[in-house]
Amino acid sequence: MIQDNHSLTINFILRGFTDHPDLKTLRFVVFFVIYLITMVGNLGLVVLISMERRLHTPMYIFLGNLALMDSFCSCAITPKMLQNFFSEDKMISLHECMAQFYILCLAETADCFLLAAMAYDRYVAICRPLQYHTMMSKQLCIQMTIGAYIAGNLHSMIHVGLLFRLTFCGSHHINHFFCDILPLYRLSCIDPYLNKLMVLIFSGSVQISTITVVLISYLCILYTIFQMKSKEGKGKGLYTCASHFLSITIFYGSLLFMYIRPTSANEGEKEIPVAVFYTVIVPLLNPFIYSLRNKELINAMKKLMKVWALFLRSSSTSKPSFINATVHSAKCGGQAQDGGGWLWKSKATPTTAVWQHFPRGGCHLLAAALASVKAK
Repeated sequence: MIQDNHSLTINFILRGFTDHPDLKTLRFVVFFVIYLITMVGNLGLVVLISMERRLHTPMYIFLGNLALMDSFCSCAITPKMLQNFFSEDKMISLHECMAQFYILCLAETADCFLLAAMAYDRYVAICRPLQYHTMMSKQLCIQMTIGAYIAGNLHSMIHVGLLFRLTFCGSHHINHFFCDILPLYRLSCIDPYLNKLMVLIFSGSVQISTITVVLISYLCILYTIFQMKSKEGKGKGLYTCASHFLSITIFYGSLLFMYIRPTSANEGEKEIPVAVFYTVIVPLLNPFIYSLRNKELINAMKKLMKVWALFLRSSSTSKPSFINATVHSAKCGGQAQDGGGWLWKSKATPTTAVWQHFPRGGCHLLAAALASVKAK
């Protein structure tokens, strides 16, 4: 009967950011720059953590996965938004809509659990340092990370699956810049009461449980910091907690405002600026907030840049010769190791052979790059 009386909508029109057409060029440039910085920052963090073995600890494993999820979130939302700035129809199909929301829900849910895991990890490291390796083992870290991805996929499947029970008819204009479930519910021909109830139950459970872990962990950390006698250590600890807490407050605050509150039919305009925070701003800020004052990440980045600078300089000046030499001890990644190592000898100085000391992981990357040059 519904199909006889209504023309079912299989395509939607995203009307977000269409209120001022004269600003579309400026908005495109701003969001495009933000997108580039977000992707470079987050994916660069993922590559750096995966390459540097000294960063293969629970704290950086969580941080790397958080950066990966932020990249997923940006990839799901921003390219379509940029396209729509200059698109005539601004159209998105129902299946694209569901795929976009699935990736977004997966990323945001996994982020909630990863932030809780990171807060717990910092609590154990600062408040229980002697018990760290027993309370936060690598096995537990991997289990928590996998659990975050499983929870994210299950949460996405539930909401996307419930979308199939809805019938969309009449107006097919979504007053948003991406395909969120709340604007879709307003276009449904049948009552989406069950869908809204599931959002309240599952999204509320995820957000309240994880934010409780975050708050308790940081309160314990702050208590420990205030017990410190060193003013310098206390200042550094408070600055770090404040920057982390700023990102967490923006993220959870915007999610709670969007999904865990009574909604009305005419709130689309209010939702757009709030959605910008958890889909655009937070993924942009996270790699900087969690890495700018982190000495281990900064040192690993500097060492990796030195490796590439050396490689580029040697390849641009003269083609180096490589000798797979055997020495008693050669440092690679800060630890002595016996056996073969890459001995670099420039043709410009044939009498001089210098061992280069590279970060662990970085030296193996350089060795592979040098081997490919040698093959040429």
